[in-house]
Amino acid sequence: MTGRLDGTTAVVTGASSGIGAATARALAAEGATVALLARRRDRLEELAAELGERTSVHETDVADEAAVRASLEAVVAAHGGIDVLVNNAGYGKIEPVADAEWSNWRTMVDVNVLGVFAAAMAAVPHLVKAADGPRGVADMITVSSVAGRKVVKGTNVYAATKHAVGAFSEGLRQELAEQHVRVGLVEPGLVRTELTQDPTSGTAEIRDNGYAVMEASDIADAIVYAVTRPARVAVNEILIRPTEQTR
Repeated sequence: MTGRLDGTTAVVTGASSGIGAATARALAAEGATVALLARRRDRLEELAAELGERTSVHETDVADEAAVRASLEAVVAAHGGIDVLVNNAGYGKIEPVADAEWSNWRTMVDVNVLGVFAAAMAAVPHLVKAADGPRGVADMITVSSVAGRKVVKGTNVYAATKHAVGAFSEGLRQELAEQHVRVGLVEPGLVRTELTQDPTSGTAEIRDNGYAVMEASDIADAIVYAVTRPARVAVNEILIRPTEQTR
């Protein structure tokens, strides 16, 4: 069966669990070769074994710009290029400023903002080259959050990081549109992931809400939708919430 992404290579950061792992599975199901980036090599190797030979593992901390650059160069060396980048790696702590720890704030900025910047900078030349190929287009998708649109009490720095990547994505969209590199933002509401299930993440108030939350595969579906549109169509922003979520 022919997949809509046959012959392409996709890079997924934060691929060891949650939305990243679900996205890697969904892209592979469409025929893409998938490069898996995350810190937990054992998780990546398990996923690669599941997905098969059209997969590569790259142990990477996205907060380390040099490591990100080296990993993407390794992807190009192994697979010949990059057609799709999914910036998914993220970190979050929901805590009021009076109780906050500087290390948490710093990690959110390093991973959620600088990690996205590093991957984008390293990938853009390869995406531009890919867009000049037979497919006629390349894609960069960043997984943000509804917190990138609306700030609620306690989200302070987490929301700030998500607003930042929204602005960054729009800037890149304008820069790269004429080169046929589509830049999109996916902004999920509450999703069942390690972050929202972690009792130390500060998400208990929004997690114990009495309604059905989304699954990681729901967000992966949205990402696949965006990157499989005809070359003339750019999906630049998708806001996706659980049906009953009101904020």
